[in-house]
Amino acid sequence: MNILILGSGGREYSIGLAIYKENAHNLYFMPGNGATDTLGININIKDYNELAVWAKDNSIDLTIVGPEAPLVDGVVDIFKENGLTIFGPSAAAAQLEGSKVYMKNILKKYNIPTAAFIETSNEKEAYDFIDTMTEPIVVKADGLCAGKGVIIAQSKDEAKKAASEMLSGAAFGDAGTSIVVEEYLDGYELSVFAICDGENYKVLPAAQDHKRVGDGDTGPNTGGMGAYAPTPLVNDEIYKKIEERVIKPTLKGMQQEGAPFEGVLFIGVMVVRGEPIILEYNVRFGDPECEILMPLLETPVSELFYKGATKQLDKLDIKIKDEFGVGVVMASGNYPYSSSTPAEIIVDKIVDNDLLQNSHISYAGVEKIDGKLMATGGRVLVCVGFGKSIKEARDRAYALCGQVHFAGKKCRSDIAYQALK
Repeated sequence: MNILILGSGGREYSIGLAIYKENAHNLYFMPGNGATDTLGININIKDYNELAVWAKDNSIDLTIVGPEAPLVDGVVDIFKENGLTIFGPSAAAAQLEGSKVYMKNILKKYNIPTAAFIETSNEKEAYDFIDTMTEPIVVKADGLCAGKGVIIAQSKDEAKKAASEMLSGAAFGDAGTSIVVEEYLDGYELSVFAICDGENYKVLPAAQDHKRVGDGDTGPNTGGMGAYAPTPLVNDEIYKKIEERVIKPTLKGMQQEGAPFEGVLFIGVMVVRGEPIILEYNVRFGDPECEILMPLLETPVSELFYKGATKQLDKLDIKIKDEFGVGVVMASGNYPYSSSTPAEIIVDKIVDNDLLQNSHISYAGVEKIDGKLMATGGRVLVCVGFGKSIKEARDRAYALCGQVHFAGKKCRSDIAYQALK
């Protein structure tokens, strides 16, 4: 097939790498990054109507959308109007991520377990609700904030300050003019991904992400500093509860809303005393979870996405490798506070056959400048390791980190610590 992947990060690189290894397809990336051109051809057509015309002219058989912004902006609707096969939700269904207010109201309407909450654009209403709560208190901006629009306030004053700054537009601009204030859930967090075709779904192994920049979950939230899967913190009973109480009613509810959900349903789950409570939905793969899940699939990735895009998931028997994956994000020196100076990336020649066979790099914030691969983004790349145990996978991921060099590089040293306590 001719396959087009939209996006430029490590998530899109890892999807491309998995398909590239199938040795059966021609890959295109829009816009891609400085390393995706080793897997396929980068193109730069930002207008989605023009891109749909290009896709038709170039006989694109399948388009896969990586990030949330094009989904919320309706790229899937435009491609479908042009008779193209595309994997991802419509703009209407993408509101599950595009609006936290919409998402919380869907959870409430269809009796899907979630934290007690209020959604409001009124400062006094927010303050009154905050006064009834026990700390910590969660305050969320309604719109897209690249994973950074959530404040966990340790006091009522801090929660009120966050609410005021969001509602005034000072914190997140228009994304915060409506907010959700909700109770803080104390448990452990999981990332669960369901590939959906509107009716049918396939659940991938649950992962754990590491959001904070520093070891021991310290410092500010980031887009994610590392992840591992599958997590031993999930058993068959929890998977079953998530399917019965969350995925099935969500798919049925979205059909009733006239916005059937197709694509990746990313379920942020907090497990509290053995019960899964939903923190949030996203409508695309998490990053860096995607970088470890793609290589764990034994089923061809292209087949999974194609069947998802053509309502044939019921005909797919999904197979997962019997191993673990750990991904460690290597970030630039000033991440997540400010941008860093571009720095050349040097990767040592790997002579250890074990490491060669069981690890790889997924490139993210990189550009080619004068023929050299440069670190130009906040999260530069992900070192991914695999093994028969989480420890083996983690050790390989960190061994690979030791082979990668660029000025100011930093990474957490404790990825997967929850599973290795």
